[in-house]
Amino acid sequence: MRVAFDISPLTRAYPPGVTRATRGLYETLRNSTSIEIVPVAPQQDESERFWRHQSLPRTLIDLDCVGLHSPVSSFPHLGPGKRLQTLHELPWRHGVSENSGLSHRFWARFGPWRADAVICPTEFVRRDLVAESPHGHQRIHVAPWGIDTTFTPTIDCQSREELLEQLRLPSEPFLLALGAVRRKKNLAASLRALAHGESDELQDLHLVVTGEDSEDLRADLRLATELGIRQRVHTLGQITDSDIPRLINSASAVMILSHSEGFGFPALEAMASGTPVVLTRNSAPAEIAGPSGYQVNPEDPVEVADAVGRALSARSSDREIARKRAAQFSWERCASKVEEIWMSWAD
Repeated sequence: MRVAFDISPLTRAYPPGVTRATRGLYETLRNSTSIEIVPVAPQQDESERFWRHQSLPRTLIDLDCVGLHSPVSSFPHLGPGKRLQTLHELPWRHGVSENSGLSHRFWARFGPWRADAVICPTEFVRRDLVAESPHGHQRIHVAPWGIDTTFTPTIDCQSREELLEQLRLPSEPFLLALGAVRRKKNLAASLRALAHGESDELQDLHLVVTGEDSEDLRADLRLATELGIRQRVHTLGQITDSDIPRLINSASAVMILSHSEGFGFPALEAMASGTPVVLTRNSAPAEIAGPSGYQVNPEDPVEVADAVGRALSARSSDREIARKRAAQFSWERCASKVEEIWMSWAD
């Protein structure tokens, strides 16, 4: 069985989570013994929209594939074969404007009617999608993303010191907010918790933020100044993928207080590293973390500060429970679910 796989998120600018999900599933499916994956993507100078809806249908005829796996919400109506759509997140249902344009709303509303099946990474997203497009609910499947095996709980003191020196970070304990430079990531909630921490342990904490400079980040840094904690907030800019595992291992806790997420790779990576994670209650990352996460109302700085305090006191047994839960999420398991869907359409 030959299946065309749209790899445009690997060749064009997409949100990091979409790119990572596409790469993880694509690279795993390429080793499948059940289906043959054929990558398809637009030419460098070709409009992605024109390619997907005009060129790709003709390509599908030439490739003689059973259908198309789309790692994003959009897919061509024309052309032969089945269509497997992917919905990562419906942020507008949680008051987030980012990635909430008319095109994304259209594909979330009507895509499940036209696709032969839809996959999403969490039950949280599935519930959103059923509410958005109730007539397509029987076609929606949950296939959680996996985790890179580079995230482990092992890091020696020398490696940690080298990392702190390399990134010019203080040796004091710190909280980590990965990619929290966009409004939806809700960095302000971590800042207010840091300012409200009354114990000596929390007053000595620093906050490390990764991600490129943005207007949203500058607004949050102004808030940090107003709260009197600016000197405890460190911005690293964009860091290399190879530094992220060591950075997570070095952190006292990872903060994920987003207004909207479809999955939450940092939560899974923190758990696999044995690093406590503080996250928004009733969210996709909270679903991933299960009982091993410290769930809070992000708008209550006292509750967040209390959760941080408990996270700092996490026992080794708690960290082991988190690692075991993280081990349940693998790209092989995700790929197996996708293979199952495609094989159900075999002649």
